[in-house]
Amino acid sequence: MRVIVMGQQAFGKDCLAKILEAGTDQVVAVYCEPDREGKPLDPIKEFALEKGLPVHQQANFDDPASLETLASFEADLMVMAFVNVFVPEAARDTPKLGSICFHPSLLPLHRGPSAVNWPIIMGSTKSGFSWFYPSDGLDEGDSLLQWECAIGPDDTVIDLYFKKIYPAGVDSVLEVCDLFRAGNPPRIVADESLATYERRCLKKHAKIDWNKPVGHVYDLIRGTNPAPGAWTTLNGVEVGVFDCERVAGDGISSRIMDISENGVTVQCVGGRIRIKRVRPAGEGKIPAAEWASSAGLAVKMELGS
Repeated sequence: MRVIVMGQQAFGKDCLAKILEAGTDQVVAVYCEPDREGKPLDPIKEFALEKGLPVHQQANFDDPASLETLASFEADLMVMAFVNVFVPEAARDTPKLGSICFHPSLLPLHRGPSAVNWPIIMGSTKSGFSWFYPSDGLDEGDSLLQWECAIGPDDTVIDLYFKKIYPAGVDSVLEVCDLFRAGNPPRIVADESLATYERRCLKKHAKIDWNKPVGHVYDLIRGTNPAPGAWTTLNGVEVGVFDCERVAGDGISSRIMDISENGVTVQCVGGRIRIKRVRPAGEGKIPAAEWASSAGLAVKMELGS
């Protein structure tokens, strides 16, 4: 098949590399976002240029010329791997077999731009990814295939995405191409009664309330680690909270209950969180014990006040 790969960053680059390595299909063009001033070259663009592939960087497909260029490649399929640019129907339907798009959730669950964060924050025990037939709606459309994985009780975004979803997603791009090449690719109809949409997970959503149940607090911290990063305050000064663990114990919520070389332990409702790694305002990430010493922390002080 003649394939167009549309994507960005490392995931798009690795999907492109996987298709080229297999050698079964011919990549006729690569599409990615326009360059950003002061930002490094997108990895997929850099890799595509190294391989001598045509690279196009469309901000949109509103003008007829962009559609004519897309059509000139006479592609059979467009593989959309991690795409932030809106691709209208006219562009998606230009390849003979249409387009297929990757999303890091079990659609129709967790439509939206932070589909890895929210399942962890919500305390879900499973996630995965979908390759789906995109429509004009955000992450809407039937799925071609889905892959499911467990969310471990201590998994962070790094664990779920980079150790589970990402590698399996890259490997699956060959199965995607195989299904189209074989003809009559499957369509898993989305059950709209199960559909959810969550907005982008931002800093304002990652503020810790130590007066919540310990499970809620723990899920928020690990579901925003490493980005956007959970945070709290000490005497009104922000501090980012990253690696942590749950420990048993009772007491008045939001109070520091213990300080040791293992970290800073804070009381929540029904249990405690031992903070292991933080990022003080204007600094890099450091061990919580180091922060406790430099900030003058003491038992019974309160966070978030």
